[in-house]
Amino acid sequence: MSPSVIRVGVLGLGAVAQAVHLPLLARRPELFEISAVADLAPDLTERIADRFGVPHGRRFSSLDEMLDAGGLDAVMIFSRGSHAGAVADCFERGLPVFCEKPLAYTLAEVDELLTHFPPATSPMLLLGYMKQYDPAVEAAAEALRDVDDVRSVEATVLHPTGASQLEFAHVVGPAAALPADVVAQADADEARLWQSAVGDADESLWRAYRGALVSSLAHDLSVFRSLDVNITDIEFADLWRQSSRTAVRDAGRDRRSFGEHPPSISAIGTLAAGGRFSLAWHYLPDFPAYRETVRVVHGKGTVELVFPSPYLMHAPTELTVTSADGNAERRVVRRSIVEAFETQLEAFYRMVHDGEQPRSGLAEGRADILLCQQIVARFAGRTGAAVGGEVGALIAAMS
Repeated sequence: MSPSVIRVGVLGLGAVAQAVHLPLLARRPELFEISAVADLAPDLTERIADRFGVPHGRRFSSLDEMLDAGGLDAVMIFSRGSHAGAVADCFERGLPVFCEKPLAYTLAEVDELLTHFPPATSPMLLLGYMKQYDPAVEAAAEALRDVDDVRSVEATVLHPTGASQLEFAHVVGPAAALPADVVAQADADEARLWQSAVGDADESLWRAYRGALVSSLAHDLSVFRSLDVNITDIEFADLWRQSSRTAVRDAGRDRRSFGEHPPSISAIGTLAAGGRFSLAWHYLPDFPAYRETVRVVHGKGTVELVFPSPYLMHAPTELTVTSADGNAERRVVRRSIVEAFETQLEAFYRMVHDGEQPRSGLAEGRADILLCQQIVARFAGRTGAAVGGEVGALIAAMS
């Protein structure tokens, strides 16, 4: 193995690991070696380790076991739930981390990391907002570089079932239920974070916050950041649920993420430069394909991004830039099959190997959690929904 190849340990072998990250790691052996894997389900660990040629002595059932075994240069975290504790464990060993979202569910978790692991000479964490590394987003940012009058930014996510998006990937799950003590510990951890984030809010609000906002719509907040449009205030937010008598697809396992009846969410507010923004997220079980649109309106034209399902690697994001061409409209459409997940992986390599700063780290992750909490606070403050914890404190501050 070349000394420049980074030996990574992979924590969490579920859908995103199987469909995206492990195949990308395997096809970039000049950059990475999958040196160890860990998952709570032993049979799943064995199947995925066999698939990617991970030696038998490098297959583990916990992060601690994997870290204790040594032989790693970095860790990639794809496990379910908040990742703050796992990030802290890796930082304790001096290991840089690629962390899929969500980084955390509470500000307190991130503040704990920032307190105990202040910024080092070399960056230690890349937060997995792959859209920031999409060539279409980079080109959109360049198209807006000299624009000083963004009037509005609109982001809309149309989210069909996860099963429909991942059917092509043939994702495998554990053959047996996890041990009762493992499930009990995971439930206890979630209950603690639920209370810390939103207090005694009901499960539907907690799932909307943790699943739809912190774990999904936060991607759009990262795109806003890449486009240098910054939210200063959430003025109005709503959360509602609708169903259809003609629905065909069932939410299935998505209920674990989004709640028994996955929601629609919207928010509007102001931008630092004086414009306005709107965010919308809709769970649409029978929608034919995932679709995400970000549209910027300014005084001389528009910049629009249309993202396909993130799991369809090399499916191009479409960028459309409109501007004046004399008395006519000029419309330029750009598509690239360069994969955002892969350019993000290359950025992680440069972070670990060369000390290059990531586009989102701890500070950016914290800012996104705060904005998601402000959306919930505006909704709960307006409707009187029972909310406590960090979001409750925000409502009190807004009063």
